[in-house]
Amino acid sequence: MDLQSGYPYSLVRYGLPFNYPRLNRDLSTDVLIIGGGISGALAAFYLTEAGIPATVVDARTIGLGSTCASTSLLQYEIDIPLTELSAKIGEKNAVNAYHLCYEAIFALEKICKKIKAPWFDRKQSLFVASYKKDLGLIRKEFAARKAAGFEVDYWDDEMVRKNMGFDAPGAIYSAVAAQTDAYMLTHSLHQYNIGKGMEVFDKTGVTGIRHTRNGVIANTSEGYDIKAKYLIIATGYEASQYIKEPLIELRSTYAVVSESVAGEDCCWYNDCLIWETKDPYLYMRPTMDKRLLIGGRDEEFYNPSRRDKLIHKKAAALKRDFEKKFPHIPFIPAFEWTGTFITTGDGLPFIGNYPAMPRTFFALGFGGNGITFSQIAAKILTDIIQGKKEKVHSMFAFGRGE
Repeated sequence: MDLQSGYPYSLVRYGLPFNYPRLNRDLSTDVLIIGGGISGALAAFYLTEAGIPATVVDARTIGLGSTCASTSLLQYEIDIPLTELSAKIGEKNAVNAYHLCYEAIFALEKICKKIKAPWFDRKQSLFVASYKKDLGLIRKEFAARKAAGFEVDYWDDEMVRKNMGFDAPGAIYSAVAAQTDAYMLTHSLHQYNIGKGMEVFDKTGVTGIRHTRNGVIANTSEGYDIKAKYLIIATGYEASQYIKEPLIELRSTYAVVSESVAGEDCCWYNDCLIWETKDPYLYMRPTMDKRLLIGGRDEEFYNPSRRDKLIHKKAAALKRDFEKKFPHIPFIPAFEWTGTFITTGDGLPFIGNYPAMPRTFFALGFGGNGITFSQIAAKILTDIIQGKKEKVHSMFAFGRGE
């Protein structure tokens, strides 16, 4: 599947920082993880920390799927607002989902410290009403988040103008958010795991999976067999090949990164993450090296050729979106790209076993919370494999809502 195109910023900046071998033999392991992107890397990390032998394989070069195209925002806010999610799955489950994403941010911070990876930058975030008609949503959402115990402030139009310098009817300012570099964090996780004895193979495609009474046997494109007690599929958007039901929708999104912005005061109030209520929503953040990243302008289709033809047009539109808010900040585009992302009906990931595939688990974090969802999946699946009871599993399970 063609997942990204153009010049993703992290890939251009860091290139291929590490080499990983192809698999050239049969092997046995406790857990086989298919997918070496951020989801697979986090699953491997949790298994490694639990002392469970695991092996990672990826059909591509490590990180060159959707991971390198990630814009790497870390927010507890799910793509579907808390009030709307409550109407879909119940208030208790919705609040629980938001709190799990909130806790995931702190868990990712601890992981980065443990593996000595400089890919975590604590931030705040601003959820902005794009239009006056969205002010009701902002007010209801603020009340719901406040009641759920989140650290939030309500900004009226005057507060937005005073702090940010642009006009908006209102906004929610959240004290907890962060940003990372999904591509480099993935490599850092793999290097840490390899140092603990885990094996990671790229350019090793899995062409078939057989289920046995005691495990699974994966066949590779070069004719080798991998025997495992359990299988974790962390191939992100490409997992649709294993899932028969129409649970997900493929869409196209766009991003552009500027040249470095001069001055120490880049760029606005606390350099917070900014995202809007309009659908598709616009989001923006400074990078760790003082560039500006703008994303959005999504399209409701998956067609690589059609998607790629829009890169320059979409990048120009994103630049105009930025300049409407911050006309005094020069935005000179340096990198622009497009990628595929997935939406689900309730905005939540799919984590856990799939009935048609025994001893097989999925770690599928979708949407704008892909990285936090991946951390949640990694912890849940490690707990399940260890035999621990998982209280939140059903919220992310296949077949939920039936």
